[in-house]
Amino acid sequence: MKFLHISDLHIGKIVNDFSMLEDQRFLLDQISGMAASNEVDAVVIAGDIYDRAIPPGEAVTLFDAFLTELVRQKIQVILISGNHDSPERISFGESLLGAQGVHIAGVRKDSLTRVKLEERSSITEFVLLPFIKSAQAGAANSAEAVEKLLAGYWEEEEEAAAKGQPRKNRVLVTHFFVTDAGREPELSDSETTIHVGGLDNVDASLFTGFDYVALGHIHKPQQIGNHPVWYAGSPLKYSFGEATQVKGALLVTMGEKGLESVQNLSLNPLHDFRKIKGSLKELLEQGQRAGEERFDYLQAILTDTGELIDPIGTLRSVYPNIMQIIREEREFAVNSDNLPDADARNLSERKDALTLFEDFYRQVRGQELCDEGRKIVAELVKELEG
Repeated sequence: MKFLHISDLHIGKIVNDFSMLEDQRFLLDQISGMAASNEVDAVVIAGDIYDRAIPPGEAVTLFDAFLTELVRQKIQVILISGNHDSPERISFGESLLGAQGVHIAGVRKDSLTRVKLEERSSITEFVLLPFIKSAQAGAANSAEAVEKLLAGYWEEEEEAAAKGQPRKNRVLVTHFFVTDAGREPELSDSETTIHVGGLDNVDASLFTGFDYVALGHIHKPQQIGNHPVWYAGSPLKYSFGEATQVKGALLVTMGEKGLESVQNLSLNPLHDFRKIKGSLKELLEQGQRAGEERFDYLQAILTDTGELIDPIGTLRSVYPNIMQIIREEREFAVNSDNLPDADARNLSERKDALTLFEDFYRQVRGQELCDEGRKIVAELVKELEG
């Protein structure tokens, strides 16, 4: 049997004041078409359906249309809540929708939700473990919470095995920060979760016994070590740190004896996230010669050294979806570079405000502060210091 593994839709997300709703609609249409063309049995969504616990109405309408299309195609849907979701809202209509082939685990239950699909001579059981804070599971950290919740599942499996249950493939669907013997997954700057002291780390070894683990939470698609543990990643780029990533969905094939293959199917965005670099004049000239790519979401790195008047407004006349402008940073040598950190900090503390500003100006502009500028700053410092 085959299924598509996706995650981190973040429907309703806003990036730099730009709504991603139309971009998300475009990609969800692609995913439903991809599911049909590959004749999958199910679409698995591993959490973070929405970007906020209380999503806007347009986001809910869009997700409703996506689910409706999959059900129309007679494709099963298996989904869990992530750390951005409200478990109770995700669980709304859980029992009713299950009868229509939309299987939901939003709120954690004492016994993990199971969804069993049969294909010819093989049986695949999906085990749903939604995101939960460790305190809610009465645990000290995420690893302990996951271990505790899975222990109940394996106890039930041992009892079933004693009764002679037939062999089945086991697929776990969950949403945590999963590591491999301390090695962390590769992160993107659109991920807002902060991992403090390893409390959120869940080692992949805790998933031993599952033929495939469908993860959500990290936005870059990747396998965790050599384990059958995969992050699908987000289907859309949500930051310029993800500009070089290829987004997609994972096509997973299960056979009679477990996992057979994992294939990354790439998705084509409505607007890509890209970085462009050059002077304001150069970028304007490039944009006038550009085609559809000028409508991408852009971060412009300006190499101009002089003052510019409304550069983002000027660039938007050619690049309507430009999001950010960054002035190229200039490297410079500081006299304290070779000092130990504590000595360098003490040296900075001994400098007066004017000298510190001169250092800052030199770093940003790559040139010395002129006499007139020094006079203006000195007057401002004097006024601020009373």
